[in-house]
Amino acid sequence: MDPKTKPYEQVKAMLSEASPAWEKLVGTIRFHYAMDEVWDEGKPTHKHHNNLYFRRGGKTLVTLCLREGYFIASIVLGKDERAKFDEQRETFDEAIRKEYDEAETYHDGKWLGFEIRNDLLVDGIFRLLHVKRKPNRKMLPENLEKCGRLDIGLSHEDITSLIMD
Repeated sequence: MDPKTKPYEQVKAMLSEASPAWEKLVGTIRFHYAMDEVWDEGKPTHKHHNNLYFRRGGKTLVTLCLREGYFIASIVLGKDERAKFDEQRETFDEAIRKEYDEAETYHDGKWLGFEIRNDLLVDGIFRLLHVKRKPNRKMLPENLEKCGRLDIGLSHEDITSLIMD
């Protein structure tokens, strides 16, 4: 385990009722994407000091920012990704469309931030990640060490049963 990574029991205690949504989102990302995971502990006095980044090749797929009782999923959609979203717009939940419409567009894209307190938005967020980048993992390896740390997400059995249902 990375020494800077917060143990999952601490993450679960911090998130409380949002921890099932965290487990589902992190587990689903790990199942579908082969990504580097970067844990940023930062300064405790800074409001953004517990972040988990999923990135590959210098590009971030999503940043998960832990807070007391919830977490924020931050996704940046570039020009091509916004065009893909606009094509599929009506298939997304109202909450996701509203966040997209209200987000300001910067030179590097639209910055979307979703407060996750339960698992109602998790499926929509995963669909949004699919718009950003197609899944690149064909199947979960038998050797769990090769598929990333499972200490801050689901076990192999939980991921498999979640996806296969």
